[in-house]
Parts: sequence; structure tokens; C-alpha cells
Amino acid sequence: MADQSNFLLNLSVLYRNTQKYFDRALIPYDIGSGQLIFLLCINENEGITMQELTSLSEVDKGTTTKSVQRLIDQGYVQSRTDEKDHRVKRLYTTDKAGAIMVDVYEFRNRMRSILAEDVDFKTFEQVLAKVTDNARGKLLAENDLRGLKIGGLQKMTLLDYPGKAACTVFLSGCNFKCPFCHNRELVFIPERYEYFDVDDVLRYLEKRKGLLDGVCISGGEPLLQENLQPLVEKIRSMGYLVKLDTNGGYPDRLKDIVNKGLVDYVAMDIKNSPEKYAVTLGMNPETFRLDAIRESAEFLKSCGIEHEFRTTVVRELHTADDLKQIAEWIGPNETYYLQQYMDSGNVIQPGFSAYSASEMEELRQQIIDLVPSVTLRGVKEG
Repeated sequence: MADQSNFLLNLSVLYRNTQKYFDRALIPYDIGSGQLIFLLCINENEGITMQELTSLSEVDKGTTTKSVQRLIDQGYVQSRTDEKDHRVKRLYTTDKAGAIMVDVYEFRNRMRSILAEDVDFKTFEQVLAKVTDNARGKLLAENDLRGLKIGGLQKMTLLDYPGKAACTVFLSGCNFKCPFCHNRELVFIPERYEYFDVDDVLRYLEKRKGLLDGVCISGGEPLLQENLQPLVEKIRSMGYLVKLDTNGGYPDRLKDIVNKGLVDYVAMDIKNSPEKYAVTLGMNPETFRLDAIRESAEFLKSCGIEHEFRTTVVRELHTADDLKQIAEWIGPNETYYLQQYMDSGNVIQPGFSAYSASEMEELRQQIIDLVPSVTLRGVKEG
């Protein structure tokens, strides 16, 4: 072969030979190399959740679940319900696992010794750790940011991020078609729509460091874009707090970005009472399911991140009874905002109207016993 760098080939050979080594060494224990990393992670992080394990290993949810279930079936791992929150399952190793861990660590150390022959392995490990950090923080971001669709930038806001001076980045695209939405162009993207240049947005944020506290990521629906996380990582690296606005339609992506510690505050829209939800979204009531919305709301209520729920109140769509149902749904301990509808002139479906300021206060009083924290936002007369 020609004398040239074969980095990808070498990486593949290293990975596959370590797999073969462990597959052979672990035959007596009926464990494969694919399960080993999960067993080690659980053993060294007793009580870890499945979501945390997925984040730590950077392996997709399906593979993680399948591998852990096999470890449970084999008797090496057990799943227990969290004593304080019965919706959370935590993973622990068993006595059976404890009996083999000395051997498992010995196999790992033996592999390291073999690979370290005639090599400055300490330096190699330091370089490998740095290369891994680059892969995690830069490699995917370099590709993903190019396809990011930013539809708007509000350079300064004191309203969008409670208690913070912030700017708001609007991402294009939405999975719903709320007829009263005031950002029509973010939902039905025009043919010749000109997106904001990502580099221009990042340069603006770089210049505003120290003057702004945070950045709101809004939409559209931000979680619709699979390349959202690299943008958030870039923003956080500048020292900004990050607030995420979401309609709750992507609970798995919401859990992932929250559990990775990438956002500091989440605002979730509760569009209407359950029976009127589909109509309020502009979706087909016969096919729309509320499961994802409920899952996102329950996650926010239990995960510990600072958050709020909010409803944009439209005269033609919302009644006091609807708001009471929403209040009962989210519960008495939540932060809840009622936002006055505003016709921006760019709504999806014209013809809607707002309750007056005094009427908004009356609606608030109707549900204050159910959600004591309920507050009006953006209310104006006329």
C-alpha cells in the first residue's frame, strides 16, 4: 500500500479488534462487547437513569434500551423505581455483576497493556481525549450549523426570558399550524425566503457578551430541527444562559437537550383544553393524539429544570372553562402565564380577536385557585 495516512481505516481496525477481544474474553459470562460499556457505566454510576446512561454513552436510545434489557435478563442489572418519583426508573448492578467485575476490569486493563506495547500510551490517551472532545463539540457542529434555518432575530427583549436581558433567535419550521400564529412565514416558509446567516447571528452574540444575559431559542418549533444542539452549544460556550420555547411535540428531543444540561429554562405552550387541542393547532381532530404533549409536560414538571407553561388566549378559541381544564392539567405548583392574543398582521388565519385587559384579569381570577402563580403577560388595552 502507498505510504499515506489511513486514519479512518486505523480507527475502524482499532474499534473492531477491541470488540473481538472483549467478545472472546467475556464468553464465559454471556456478555458481548456491545453490553460492556453499559455494564461499566452502571457499575460506576449506581442509580443512573436510562436517559442519563444514553447521554453519558452517546449511544442512541434504542440501542441503550436493548443492551440494558439484556443485562437485566441475564441478572447483571436491575431496574428500581425511584422512591421519591415513581415515574423514574434507576439502574443498579446486582450481586451477580459484582462477582465478575474484578475479571471485567482485568480484561480491560490487559487490553490496555497490549495496546500500549512500544507506545507512549499516556500521551496517546491525552491526545485521544482531546480528539474525542473535538469530535463531540466541533465535528458534528461544523456540519450541522450549515443547515440550520434561522428565520428571525430579535436583538433585545426584556419580556421573553423572565428576569433577563436577552435576544431571541427564531428557527423556521413548525409541526403545527395554529391558525392564530403570528409568525406565518416561520410555518409556511415562502419559496424565496432568506434565512439569517448563522455566522452573522453568532458574531452578533459574540459582540453582545456582557450586555445580554441570555438567548431565547424560539420558532416555529426549535426542536423540529435536528441540528439545534450544536447551535445551543455554541451559544453556551459564549457564557449565555439559554431559554428554549417549545410546543411539546417532541418529548424525546426535549428530554435529551434538558438532560444534557444544554438549556437553563424551558417555556412550553399549552394551546388549549384537551378536547379542543387539535382544532387550536390547526390539526385533524380525528388523527391528532395528545400523548407527546402530555409526555413533555409531565417531564418538565418532574425533571427539576426551571420552566413555565403558557397559553395565548384567543377570544374565538378559549373560554374560562377551557382555562380551568388547563389549570387542572398542569397543577397548582406550576408557573403559568396567560398571554393576550395579538394580531401582528402576519397571522396564519385572520379574523381572531383578543380579550381586553379587564377581561384577561377576569379570566385569571377564574383559575387563580387552581394555579396560584397564574400571571398575565403582554396585556394591553385596546
